[in-house]
Amino acid sequence: MIKKLMTVLFFCLLATGNLFAHHIKVASIEELQQAIKTAKPGDLIVLKNGVYTTTTEILINSAGTKAKPIIIEAEDAGKTEITGAAGFNVVSPAAYIIIRGFKFTHVASKARCSAGSTFCHWTNNIFETPGTGDYLTIAGSDHEVSYNTFQNKDSLGKFIAVKGVGKQIAERLFIHHNYFKKQKNQGNRNGAEAFQFGLSGFSLSSSNSIVEYNLFEDCDGENELISIKASRVTVRFNTIRNCPAQFTLRHGNFNQVYGNYFINTPGLRIFGDDHLIHSNHFENCSMGINIGNGGAEVADGAPLTSHDRPDRVIIAFNTLVNNKINIAQTARNNGLGSTYITIANNIIVGGGAAVSVVGPASNNSAEGNIIFNTAGAGDLPAGSFSLVDPKLIRDASGKHHLQKGSPAINAAKGNYITVTVDMDGQPRKAPLDAGADEMSSKPVKARILNPVDVGFMAGMKN
Repeated sequence: MIKKLMTVLFFCLLATGNLFAHHIKVASIEELQQAIKTAKPGDLIVLKNGVYTTTTEILINSAGTKAKPIIIEAEDAGKTEITGAAGFNVVSPAAYIIIRGFKFTHVASKARCSAGSTFCHWTNNIFETPGTGDYLTIAGSDHEVSYNTFQNKDSLGKFIAVKGVGKQIAERLFIHHNYFKKQKNQGNRNGAEAFQFGLSGFSLSSSNSIVEYNLFEDCDGENELISIKASRVTVRFNTIRNCPAQFTLRHGNFNQVYGNYFINTPGLRIFGDDHLIHSNHFENCSMGINIGNGGAEVADGAPLTSHDRPDRVIIAFNTLVNNKINIAQTARNNGLGSTYITIANNIIVGGGAAVSVVGPASNNSAEGNIIFNTAGAGDLPAGSFSLVDPKLIRDASGKHHLQKGSPAINAAKGNYITVTVDMDGQPRKAPLDAGADEMSSKPVKARILNPVDVGFMAGMKN
């Protein structure tokens, strides 16, 4: 009987993954490194509260599994600080590692997921690493970065830099619910974005990554806030507020930008081909949507570093309220302009002309737009808009929704099957409403974010 009970207990422990896992508490960097070096799938390594000074990197090359990751965490979130010369470097063949609850104040550019590492997760951490360089670099694929606070950057470099290997950008990343705050201007020197996703050499490779539910506030490192330099990246349901820098699709193709909230910023600038820009909310921006005036055509062999002419971009179902400039293609000496740009079913209220186009714009089209109290239609062609009050109403979170009786309800023109959700994350159902909001009784999945929704503190609740 006893033997039978022991056998049952063995298999129960095996099923729960606890049989060979260890809970290891360490109290020095040396003990931490040794525990990581010998870690097995399912191990939990806890660094006691305190301030720890490094002289060399903390190397992670162990591998957990999906069912039994290796967890490296602070004893109490936010009360274990790693300072000094270096931080965690996750290298191949590391996989399924969770790094949780630390405060990083070591020098910049020393927190990395290097090429060849996979399925690692940085969560519930505070990054405030001084000096020139990036707070966190991701070069491997299938990593997750969530509920971290990146704050107080006062030197050249990025909060997050996504890279890759060879010509291939890191793939299948999931970056969400992070708080990016307080980045000091570096005299508009290049390389001080808050978030840089890729480089020109990676721009024609597909990432198939998602960046969502992040909050950016008071970030002003350079003229670009978020710089996407890769293809097939989805950026959705983020809030950008009081940032003097601009979100730019700088290099790459087939990116999607939807359900984002731009408040008191320079808005969104677009280069490259085949992007889908829909269901975004722009308010009090110096510019809402800036269609880049191309400097060259990459498809014809121009260098990848070029300002690639925007081609076949859909700008649809956005709501723009009281922006100094609403939708514009701006001037460039000898610019190539844009081709096959679609401006459809947007609601534009207040501010400058609805649409302004400087430079070549061939085979562009527009339909179904609603404008009200702007400084005229500008370069919107006759028949592509209605001059009517869309009857927007601001909710408690600051979003502008449609009221019952709005002329925007069921007013969308054309067939836009790739536009499937609105700014609330609610599904769109034909006949579609114009603007970023679709009248719906379905659960709201997105809204304007506040600090309590994201970052380290929010991560402690999740």
